[in-house]
This record gives sequence, structure tokens and C-alpha cells, in this order.
Amino acid sequence: MATALILLAAGQGTRMNSDLPKVLHPIGNAPLFAHALASGSALEPERTVLVVGHGGDLVATEAAKIDEEIVIARQEEQLGTAHAVLQAKDALAGFEGDAIVLYGDTPFISEDTILRMAEARKSADVVVLGFEAADPARYGRLVMEGDRLTRIVEYKDATEAERAITFCNSGLIAAEASVLFELLDQVGNDNAAGEYYLPDIVEIAWKTGRTATAVACDESETLGVNTRTELARAEAIFQSSKRAEALDNGVTLMAPETVFFSLDTYIGRDTVVEPNVIFGPGVTVESGARLRAFSHFEGCHVSMGATVGPFARLRPGAELANNAHIGNFVEVKNALIGEGTKVNHLTYIGDADIGDGTNIGAGTITCNYDGVFKHRTVVGRNAFIGSNTMLVAPVTVGDEAMTASGSVITTNVEPGALAIGRAKQVNKPMLAVRMFEKLKSLKAKKQKGQ
Repeated sequence: MATALILLAAGQGTRMNSDLPKVLHPIGNAPLFAHALASGSALEPERTVLVVGHGGDLVATEAAKIDEEIVIARQEEQLGTAHAVLQAKDALAGFEGDAIVLYGDTPFISEDTILRMAEARKSADVVVLGFEAADPARYGRLVMEGDRLTRIVEYKDATEAERAITFCNSGLIAAEASVLFELLDQVGNDNAAGEYYLPDIVEIAWKTGRTATAVACDESETLGVNTRTELARAEAIFQSSKRAEALDNGVTLMAPETVFFSLDTYIGRDTVVEPNVIFGPGVTVESGARLRAFSHFEGCHVSMGATVGPFARLRPGAELANNAHIGNFVEVKNALIGEGTKVNHLTYIGDADIGDGTNIGAGTITCNYDGVFKHRTVVGRNAFIGSNTMLVAPVTVGDEAMTASGSVITTNVEPGALAIGRAKQVNKPMLAVRMFEKLKSLKAKKQKGQ
């Protein structure tokens, strides 16, 4: 059966004390709501509706970066969770299939839990996600009769017997889309807050001859993020989970607690990650690479057997072929580094294509920016770029060519040629001694004058 996701992301999040909408605060370098979308993707949804409110344009912009097909629905007034879900009704008009309601500030619902909710929908009209709470506090209680969920009772409305229940409501609900909206149309707001509450559909379902059940997950999955403290806790949980996942997948982390991942980080087996390595968004590392200490990666691809670092930085668009070597204090941006090529010391390679088997000497810079435009540098196969070479783009150095150390290369170098682009050296006998004697004399006069 087809599935639609309805992701609620309209809350202002006042307790975050921020101008940024709550769901845009990052965990693992991705906005909160992106984590819920990632979990929901296990169902391969046919449609996804994001319900936005406060800062809706900002949220919509970020959503488009993740998936251009996400449909935005707006909740102009904050009138409760049932009202928020109803805002997705027009976007799902004519949709035949199940709808699952997720929350943009609840990032840790697992794919397995989402799949179990979808499976439970085959035998019940409404499925609610619950959890056994260590401290039920003021959570809504799920009142069960065997496998049947009869109602959800808010703490303030619960009897003493109902307050003793530890099976609590997470807020996630699944139902056939048309049934969901039919039930929502019957939800009232006769309560102290004057709001329309999504959990009320369970009791309405029973009254209209439909069935409801609950699926249980671990309480840790239901962690909501409402404050900066909870955001920090969520980041720690996320990093711990990603580290464990990497280790389970055959990655060696020499000091796991010092390595930081993004939501979309992928690292192949038998890769070794040394201490204090940071993965920004958009990083893929193939098997058998070695990432040395204090290196930073973002928007880049590292192929099999490559070595990076220590103290290296790969920026967006950096692409390392198999067995490439990037050494200490090297920065690579929007550049292809060929197979077996070495860029080992104190170098900047930006907007460039470097061929296979080439050696880039220490202190080399691709001078790619003229203040307005970026220009590209091309270096061929098996070339040798001498130390402290300035490659002033646009420029091409051919296969098996060489540049002399200290050269400024401003014109193309044909294959196999040696390019020397430096001023002629002139030596002035004893001039250094005379200059130093003069300077020391001036210094002594100034000190006497003081």
C-alpha cells in the first residue's frame, strides 16, 4: 500500500530562546526535521507533507534542499496537533494509502519502528506509537485492553488507576489517509487550552466502529528537543549512535569519542579514522582509506586506499581517486586528485584537475580567484610540481611536465617540458654584512637617545 508522511514542523520552540525555528536547529549537521524524514524514508513514501508555521519560509527552503518534491502546508494559527495534521488534507486530496504522522522535533524514531507501525496498520484502523516510561510524569497514558487501544488519557484527566499506567503516548499515529482526516474532522476543542488534540481520534475511532492498537518502542527513540540542553543531549546521543554504527560496519575508530559525524556520513569497511576527525555534511569514504588525526571533511569523496592528513582539510567538491595521498596542512576544494597522486605538504589545491601519479611539492598554490571569477588549473599525469610553485589559473601543465621550485606559472606548460618562472638571482658581495652593521648602529643611537 502507498504511504504518505505528514511531518509536523510548525512549532515556534520558544524555550530554545532563538530566532531560528526549532526544527532547523541541527543535530549531526542536519536540521532536526531531516532526521525524522530519514526514518520515514524506510517506507519509500509516495508523498511527503511538511506542516510549517513559525519561520515557515526558512523551513520550506531547507526542506527543498533535502527533497524538492516535499509539499509544504502551512498552519497559520497554532491550534493544536489535530489542527496541524488537518493542514495536510488538501495536499493529500485523492491520495489512496496510509498516512503516518511524525514530529520534526523528535529525531530518533528508528526505521524499524516506522516499519512496525506500517505492519500493524494491516490489522487496525489506527496505530499509535507508545513507550514504557521510566518516569511517566505528565505524559498521556495509553489505555489498552489486550492488543486493543481504547483511548488516550491526558494526565490531568486521568484517574489514579490510569495514572499508574506506564505505557505512554509518543504522539506518532498511522491510519489510512481518508480515515485519518475523517476522524480529525470530528475532533473538538472543548478543553482548557481550546486546542484540537490528535490523540482524541482514538476514542472517536472506537465510537465510529473502527479499531486501534499500539506499537511499542524504546523510550530513547521518543526524545523530543525543546531546549538547548535537550539539543546538546540529542547531539551526544546521535554521535554515540553513529560511532557504534561505524564500528559495527568494520571501521576502525582509534579514539571514538573524538570523532564527529554528520547524518549522511558514509565510511567503508577497513577504513582507519585517527583521533579528532570531523565529518561535515556530504562525505563519502570508500573502503581501506586512512584518515589521519585532526582532519576536517565536508562535501567530498575519498576513494579506496587514499590517505588524508594529519591536519588536512577537504572542502566541498574535493574528489580523491584510489590511493591518493593528501598530507599535513593541505587544503583541497572543488578539485579532482588523481590515482596515486601525492599532495603531501602545506599546499592549497582549489578548482583543479590533477592527473594520476603526479607529485605536488610543498607550498604549491593554485591561484584560482581573480577577485571576481574562479579559474581552473589542470595538471596532467606523472607531472612534478616543484615546491613553492604558484599556478596562476587558468593554466595547464601537461603530462610528465615539471615546474622548477619557486616558479610562478602563468602560461601553459606543454607535456614533458620543464617550466622555470622565477626572477634571475643576483648576489651582492658583503652587502648583507654592511647592511646589518648600519642597522645595528642606528639601533644603538636610538637606545642612547632614550
